[in-house]
Amino acid sequence: MKYYILFGPPGAGKGTQAKQIVEKYNYLHLSTGDLLRHEMAEGTELGKKAAELINRGDLVPDEVVEGMIRNKIAANRDVKGFLFDGFPRTIAQAEVLDAMLPEFGGKVDAVLSLTLPDELVYERILHRAMIEGRKDDTDRATIEHRISTYHSKTEPLISYYKDKGNYREIEGNDTIEHVFTAICKILDE
Repeated sequence: MKYYILFGPPGAGKGTQAKQIVEKYNYLHLSTGDLLRHEMAEGTELGKKAAELINRGDLVPDEVVEGMIRNKIAANRDVKGFLFDGFPRTIAQAEVLDAMLPEFGGKVDAVLSLTLPDELVYERILHRAMIEGRKDDTDRATIEHRISTYHSKTEPLISYYKDKGNYREIEGNDTIEHVFTAICKILDE
């Protein structure tokens, strides 16, 4: 069983790349954003609480996200691997994942980090909002808060995974095809 993390700021192209990775390698894509949007669309209590936090640009509490991830892994033992997208976002979540994966016979094989300058992050998020109708992605202050949250809470994971020796950086400001080729080189190692 393989476990990969797709990492990068909002709008870096994680969702686009994940679709191609899943298609080529037959991994299960675990996007916390997709899981939460599903809960919001269903109008569940979790979905209502998540919507309130996301609309402010805040992160959903760790225990909620960790529970969703654990349940998905446990329910899908027949896949070749998992591609985490949007998890972990903090050192605490990374430590929980590191403790959780041995229970399922694995560890984080590699962190695929898509890098992108902040201004391009902003432009991509706005563009995505227009295409997908995502209201949480249309307000500049909310987007700036998400970028700031990424830098303060999520970027420390770079050092965490570099220290473990499984961090791989990919320039995200390139064509979809070139980024995917770079990712495949890492996955095929």
